Amino acid sequence: MDQRCEPGPVPLTQTERTSPVRWRWVANIRRTLFALLVLGQTFVATVFMLRVLPYHGGTWVEVALASLFAVLYGWISIGFWTAVWGFAIRLLGGDRWSLARRHKPEVLATTPLASTAVIMPIYHEPVQRTLRGLRAIYRDLERTGHLEHFEFYILSDSRDPEVWLEEQAAWQSLCEELGADGRLFYRRRTVNLNYKSGNVADFFRRWGRRCRYTIVLDADSLMGGETLVRMVQLMEREPQVGILQSNPRVVRGSSLFARVQQFANRLYSPLFATGLAAIQMGDAAFWGHNAIIRTDAFMAHCGLRKLPGVGLFRGPILSHDFVEAAWMGRAGLEVWLEPSLVASYEESPPSLADELSRDRRWAKGNLQHLWVMLTTPGLRFAHRMAFFNGIMGYISSPLWLLFLTFTTIEAAQLALLPIDYFPEDHSELYPLWPEWRPGLAITLALTTATMLVAPKVLAWLDIVIHRQVGGFGGVLRSLISVILETLMSVMLAPIKMLAHSVYVASALLNLSLSWAGQNRTEETSWREALVTQAPGMVAGLAWSAFAWYLDPVFFLWSLPVAIPLILAAPTAVWLSRAWGGRLLRRAGLLLTPEELRPPAVMVDTADEQALLPRLDQLSRFEEAVLLPEVNAMHCSLARRHPPGLRRENLQALARRCLEKGPDALSRSELSHLCRDRDSLAWLHREAWRSDPDTWWGRKLALMVSI
Repeated sequence: MDQRCEPGPVPLTQTERTSPVRWRWVANIRRTLFALLVLGQTFVATVFMLRVLPYHGGTWVEVALASLFAVLYGWISIGFWTAVWGFAIRLLGGDRWSLARRHKPEVLATTPLASTAVIMPIYHEPVQRTLRGLRAIYRDLERTGHLEHFEFYILSDSRDPEVWLEEQAAWQSLCEELGADGRLFYRRRTVNLNYKSGNVADFFRRWGRRCRYTIVLDADSLMGGETLVRMVQLMEREPQVGILQSNPRVVRGSSLFARVQQFANRLYSPLFATGLAAIQMGDAAFWGHNAIIRTDAFMAHCGLRKLPGVGLFRGPILSHDFVEAAWMGRAGLEVWLEPSLVASYEESPPSLADELSRDRRWAKGNLQHLWVMLTTPGLRFAHRMAFFNGIMGYISSPLWLLFLTFTTIEAAQLALLPIDYFPEDHSELYPLWPEWRPGLAITLALTTATMLVAPKVLAWLDIVIHRQVGGFGGVLRSLISVILETLMSVMLAPIKMLAHSVYVASALLNLSLSWAGQNRTEETSWREALVTQAPGMVAGLAWSAFAWYLDPVFFLWSLPVAIPLILAAPTAVWLSRAWGGRLLRRAGLLLTPEELRPPAVMVDTADEQALLPRLDQLSRFEEAVLLPEVNAMHCSLARRHPPGLRRENLQALARRCLEKGPDALSRSELSHLCRDRDSLAWLHREAWRSDPDTWWGRKLALMVSI
């Protein structure tokens, strides 16, 4: 395979070269202006907040309130100005400093490709759904005429033999269907250390030198063939780039929750991605999937050591992608986000419960970045800010909860205690008079709400200006969809706030964390919703009741947070239902362009033909034992163990399985049998010789009768 690696990247012409020094000057100017806008706006808002408070920051509670407000408002301001920046750049026709605009399309089209690996790490994923997506990517790449430059790798960490036996059989079936022998590979780790990053690292150790570039996919990723080709061509033209990240669009949502997330991503992400790319430039983040990496640079610079601290900050890094981007930048290479790579897709979790389950893992991983950010020398400032941004994505929730707590304390003191004109921290001789300024309070609340809603309005204006509104259902329906999505976001925000606060506390206490495959299709039951959301519902009821007891006006202020918490369980159930998504789809709401005019790669995923036919009466293990072709395939992938104690133990397991059936063995014991070639072959022979009244004999009779 090594002989087909090309001698090196295509040389750049003088007009194509963009000096890193030049773009860094542009980046520094942009970041300075951005920081001034955020900090200036936050300072003015905090001054207004101090004027709104009755004692103008004269008590410790109000100092805490003002401090929390400044942090949270600054966090909101970052998102606001990122969207404004993106809107302005798109209005002006794009960022002239972006990676893609450095090269003319005809120049890129004539750029030779280099050998590229497309890897898909999986862990207990729905096998048929996942490999249908990979099949669609393969077919779309084949249509470009450049398939010979790409290899595909399925990298499994699945532990359940019922899952990985199906993976192996489906992979073989896919190879036969596509004629992909020697181009589509499957590998399962028997020891899955360090989660996904360990899976990818294991691939690089074994096969990293086969290909110059590696495109990383998630189990739900879809990428168009032209986009894959364009990414390789850009990397060939830009030898200083270590990672090129696309901006994935959410697709294939069926539940109401998934469709809301899909619509929000498709409508708002172009603005945020464009603004973020313009500010980060060559110091962008890596999101771990739908991206291309320079293999040798990644292998040389992006190895992840375990954290050496204590508690949360000890052990393997869970959220590896931001760290790998920072390591690449520390090595002097560039990381770019390119929003123009549009044929890049992923899926949303189908329910609130599944999104929160994913967030629990991400919260712990992102909080680990605090150690990396503060203790690692040589990191670029932009990557430290990327770490801070990821940390704030979860820390903002407990900060918001603290803000509400201190607001309640302030209201309780004013309502239940006599006014203290000479508080302990007030050193002046004259009394401190409380002042109420409802007009300023309303103004501050409205400006904050405007900052939250303005990016949504700008995104809607963007599709109207660029005449893309037809893909979202037209002017009126798209506007109604924006209103619906905003209402859903308002309902979900307090629920996520409470959940993320719990996750942050759990992470800081270093509580154990399970790592499981993601649900892609299942709905949330009422029982599950009531059990998981009961604490928040009780908290919302108690808080609103206490607010009413304190002051009817304060009660009204509490309702935007209290009502979503009280209705958390029905919200979670309703949003998980597919019928709700279908209803709005028929009404022409929450539409996206990919639904109305799906690209070829998505059309291919609609092919529901099973990659692997299945006998409903047999489990995957039973198929591996009884069906001759399936048994031969699994035997070819299994190992042969030499004589010794291990071989004797495997023989004992095989005899017990033959006598009592697979239910007599644990999942681990079945895995050991399935990984042993001699045991599988022996079980196949002996099962077919079994008497009719034995366990395997009855299975054979049932199979023959089908």
